[in-house]
Amino acid sequence: MAAGFGLLRLSPRDFWAMTPREFEKAVSYFGSAKGEAPGKAQLAELMKLFPDQAEIQFG
Repeated sequence: MAAGFGLLRLSPRDFWAMTPREFEKAVSYFGSAKGEAPGKAQLAELMKLFPDQAEIQFG
């Protein structure tokens, strides 16, 4: 409902009149993935470039 009213800005009448297939198609344009997930080698390179911090320093 949040996606229908907030993201798509549908009126309650239009929201409840949509079929699940229509709603999925309308919402899919906002969250569709662009490209493929990184492969193992690319992920390893990214982990070298951006390592996790072992300790969190406060103040």
